[in-house]
Amino acid sequence: MSKALLALAATALTLAATLTSAIGGATPARADTAAYDALLKRYVVVAPDGVNRVDYARWHATKADRAALDGVIAAKAGQKPSTMKREEQFAYWANLYNAITLKVILDNYPAKSIRDIKSSGVWLNPQAFLGPWVAKRVTVEGKELSLDEIEHAIMRPTFKDPRVHYSVNCASYGCPNLPPKAFTAATLEADLDAGARSFVNHPRGALVKADGSLQVSSIYHWFKVDFGGTDAGVIAHLKQYAEPALRAKLDATTTIGGHAYDWALNDMTKTGG
Repeated sequence: MSKALLALAATALTLAATLTSAIGGATPARADTAAYDALLKRYVVVAPDGVNRVDYARWHATKADRAALDGVIAAKAGQKPSTMKREEQFAYWANLYNAITLKVILDNYPAKSIRDIKSSGVWLNPQAFLGPWVAKRVTVEGKELSLDEIEHAIMRPTFKDPRVHYSVNCASYGCPNLPPKAFTAATLEADLDAGARSFVNHPRGALVKADGSLQVSSIYHWFKVDFGGTDAGVIAHLKQYAEPALRAKLDATTTIGGHAYDWALNDMTKTGG
């Protein structure tokens, strides 16, 4: 395991405990969530091929809306997720992660892939790919956090819900969709299930080929532990959200034949592939 991953694992319990310590508290209205929601509705396009795109070029050219996104992130950084209810915490972290990712892309636009953006000022193992995820990008309740820490040291160990992977977006075509609206506590369960269904039933999530072999997203390979830890566990998870036609094919499948992931930017210019 790399030094970066060891360090991340070592901080996971501490971050999860300190930043999610009081699940069950109050959930006041969040003006920043409404502002973020408005930005998503303005720039996220639901494409007919089932993969949402972001109009980065138009957003990048609109200084007021780039500043608005900065304001959303700053406002969220000033809040105390440790005082929020569980559903509000989940929505908070997912929205913050996605907002920061959008800012990373907009600050480096045009880019063909998020993997082309490096974590400046961070020691990098030249043999490991770390991209923009390890740089500290926000401070919440006194803790400097990277995108990796939000996802892997806070969200995954705290919520222990495989749908975390459908809520955070890495600005890539192969990733589960960035929703065209902000997550909120009130609609969280329905929105997470909708995100799971849209991804599982798209070929980039699960594809049973003509020869009967099953290809899945690399997400189910990288984070297999979150989906049961085995091929059978991943397939059972897929069946939970699969439409009848796909489920029938999965019923005849016991192993995963391969995995794939498209790192191309989920830009308006990206065509299906």
